[in-house]
Amino acid sequence: METKLFVGNLSYDTTEQDLNDLFSQAGTVKSVSLITDRMTGRSKGFAFIEMSSQSEVEQAIKMFNGANFGNRAIKVDIAKEREPRPYSGFDRGSRQGGGQRDRRRRGGPGSNRY
Repeated sequence: METKLFVGNLSYDTTEQDLNDLFSQAGTVKSVSLITDRMTGRSKGFAFIEMSSQSEVEQAIKMFNGANFGNRAIKVDIAKEREPRPYSGFDRGSRQGGGQRDRRRRGGPGSNRY
């Protein structure tokens, strides 16, 4: 029984309170999580909303999927489980063929290059 919704194509000016007010029309809203950029704090244009029952989730999808909210046609659907993301590669030591970069000077024995 999934009770979490994905809401996309939101205006960057949308607040969690705006979403709470809107989705309360479909039933009891347990939580609203507006996703923001870590660096700027600005909305990324999507959110996750948890409703209290499956029937309320279905009602919210019927009422709001494709509806105009903040001069945008929002997308409302059941939230999917987050897929595992590939490793970002910040730790160079864990890359294939890696280990630490060899920082020794190249030039061989007897080279006066440095």
